Amino acid sequence: MHAIATLGSDARESSNDPAAEPARPSACPIHTLFRGSGAGVPLGRRLTILATGLVAYLMFVGAFTYAIGFVANLVVPKSIDSGTPGPLVPSLIVNGLLLALFAVQHTIMARPRFKRWLARFVPEAMERSLFVAAASGSLMLLFWQWRPLPDTIWHVDHPILRWLLIGVSLSGYAIVFAASWMINHFDLFGLRQTWHGVAGTPRPGINFVLTGFYRFVRHPLMTGFLIAFWVTPTMTVGHLFFAAMTTAYIIVGTWIEERDLIANLGDTYRNYRKQVPAFLPIPR
Repeated sequence: MHAIATLGSDARESSNDPAAEPARPSACPIHTLFRGSGAGVPLGRRLTILATGLVAYLMFVGAFTYAIGFVANLVVPKSIDSGTPGPLVPSLIVNGLLLALFAVQHTIMARPRFKRWLARFVPEAMERSLFVAAASGSLMLLFWQWRPLPDTIWHVDHPILRWLLIGVSLSGYAIVFAASWMINHFDLFGLRQTWHGVAGTPRPGINFVLTGFYRFVRHPLMTGFLIAFWVTPTMTVGHLFFAAMTTAYIIVGTWIEERDLIANLGDTYRNYRKQVPAFLPIPR
């Protein structure tokens, strides 16, 4: 869930006093890393922040890329329908627990109270990277331990229609990727925080803006995932269970996150929610 996707652009309060402006990071965070005490952050801490940010982002890239093949049954060694099927009920229980682990991790770590608690133990610049790493790790566990349930609900044999459905499904992931860049991709996945943490400078705030897909739906990231999960030439019991459970979590998770956004933005977000639908670009 990323209701933060409705936020974008850097915001910095203007001031006539140059001393009031936060220091900008150097053009290259690697140069900043070895500036000694110039950034005001010990070298060991900067190294830790940098390593955590890079590892978390690589984990995200790996998990996201594998997820495409996993759901679409393409290329990857273990997909949603591959492997030896087991009994229905135990398989549903295991798969449900794997999905619940991802949902619980996502929901808890995204809450402001948890972020404040975590800030007592780790630098603020690492918080988002730890969230991304934990989310990616729970997805990797799901890919590894998923129990296939390959009984077919529907199947499309016509090759043109089949590849058309695959193309529409893959376009869902393209929407997700594009939507992340319409706001701040690197902030969403922790690298912007890493940059400022290494530089020892405060991260600028974020303004509420409307851009790209966010003018038509409030959660285009989730719209992309819904397309990717539901549009398929072959729907099996396991795939249906995955799509239904993730859809339920998307609905509940976005509702929880919108409560946080209203608490932070007040009428600005209330008005946005009245004017723009959540997932489908249906004019109001």
